[in-house]
Amino acid sequence: MLVHLHVKNLALIEEIEVEFGPGLNILTGETGAGKSILLGSMQLILGSKISRSMIRENAPYALVELLFQVENPKAEESLRALDILPEDGQVLLSRKIMDGRSINKINGETCTVGQMKAAASCLLDIHGQHEHQSLLYPEKQLEILDAYGKEKIQPEKEKVKAAYQSYRKAVRALKDLDMDEEQRNRERAFLEFEIEEIENAHLTAGEDEELEKLYRKLSNGKKIVEALQTVHELTGYDGQNGAGETIGSALRELSRVTEYDSELEDMESSLQEIDSLVNDFNRELSSYLDDLTFDDETFFETERRLDLVNGLKSKYGQSIEDIQAYLKKQQEKLENLARYEERFQEAKDHLSETEKILQKASYGLSQIRKEYSHQLVNKVIEGLKDLNFLDVNFDIDFKQKSSYSDNGSDEVEYVISTNPGEALRPLGKIVSGGELSRIMLALKAILADRDQIETLIFDEIDTGISGRTAQKVSEKMAVIGRHHQVLCITHLPQIAAMADTHFEIEKHLKGTETITEIHPLNGDACLKELARLLGGAEITSAVLENAREMKELARVHKNTRLK
Repeated sequence: MLVHLHVKNLALIEEIEVEFGPGLNILTGETGAGKSILLGSMQLILGSKISRSMIRENAPYALVELLFQVENPKAEESLRALDILPEDGQVLLSRKIMDGRSINKINGETCTVGQMKAAASCLLDIHGQHEHQSLLYPEKQLEILDAYGKEKIQPEKEKVKAAYQSYRKAVRALKDLDMDEEQRNRERAFLEFEIEEIENAHLTAGEDEELEKLYRKLSNGKKIVEALQTVHELTGYDGQNGAGETIGSALRELSRVTEYDSELEDMESSLQEIDSLVNDFNRELSSYLDDLTFDDETFFETERRLDLVNGLKSKYGQSIEDIQAYLKKQQEKLENLARYEERFQEAKDHLSETEKILQKASYGLSQIRKEYSHQLVNKVIEGLKDLNFLDVNFDIDFKQKSSYSDNGSDEVEYVISTNPGEALRPLGKIVSGGELSRIMLALKAILADRDQIETLIFDEIDTGISGRTAQKVSEKMAVIGRHHQVLCITHLPQIAAMADTHFEIEKHLKGTETITEIHPLNGDACLKELARLLGGAEITSAVLENAREMKELARVHKNTRLK
């Protein structure tokens, strides 16, 4: 259950801390005191967005923290599935909102808004002022049914989802194949042209790199010859300035004096090696020059071939390997096109097969939904009678949609009759706002028992009701409070009188600023707040006595009928 709430710098709230108790927690206060802000702070934990204007003026940030004591095994199991481990049985959810961003934490560890929302949904459920209007939409009605029977329905929904994905894939595959004879002929001609163009080139791996090297050599032939001739002269023996001739002269001079000093023998040997190396290099270079040819025909042939290869690369890939891979792919396409009729029939058969699987899965899901719908109908009727629907009849109508979806083919509609002999009709055509609110309350109570959500929050569930109906709603809230923690914002004294813990939300001036505060009420303070709800601005002794009697009747009801 929610044991502690801490809100700071949010709209009119400067800073409040509230300790909630088990059972029915009632929050009351004047209109505009800040009840909706308090509820909004909790909805922030559920991932709702906030505008910069909601951060208190001149405050650098707003902060909301909710501390839960996790006592329900199912809730703990759901949290563990999200890799959230309660510490000493507690989970702390916090959200710090700054200009344009927020920092979200679970038990002190930073998380995303989505992770925060998933964790919070395991721990509490909030019913806002206008949420009951969603009951008028078939999608919400189906969602409620699926939530009620999710233990068996969810696995079937997963089967339908997988079958639908396979079905859609088969539909796309058939659509991609679907072309008339003219289209096929155009495609065949195009593929044959590309294949022929690549095959006629007779490409070999690495050929493009060799051609680039050869072209670079041929296009710079004159520079190469001139440079090599100069090198030959500089290293040769023909002129006085050649390195060979110079080294030969140096060797001869050194040889004349070596006999006079044995230490010069090593130098003479080294110089002989140098002379030999230069001589070998000069002969090799001379041979290379003799073999070097740069005829125009070779150059133009190389240039033509390189242009062909580069042209193919610009169309089909960045390398010859890419072009060959593209060729293989186009050959496969041509082969598939040659057996088009066979492949088209295979795709049709596959689509028919996946459609049958989807149909079977959708039918199975529908049957389980119908099974649970009977249980839900009985529970809703029972719950509505508790809420002063004396002669109510309720049912869930099923229709099959004309097309499949990943949620099956069911379309449901909640139908109701609130008077004897009256035909069942859709909710939107019969019920008032107050009646719709009570129907949603009954459904919330049923789902809460089913899911074992520990904390339920109701924001003005009493809209549009009064008198005997208000009393019945208060009794229902007390019943729910026996098995769950309930936080209820209300204006009705009948509901407030049932409180196990009563809080007052009030707005007052602090210096030049307006702030909202919340504090628990006990004894006489609780009676005065009940009297205010009963009598308005003027609280007379008669109104106080009425409040005391209402509180006593509520106490007796809880201690006797709810035992």
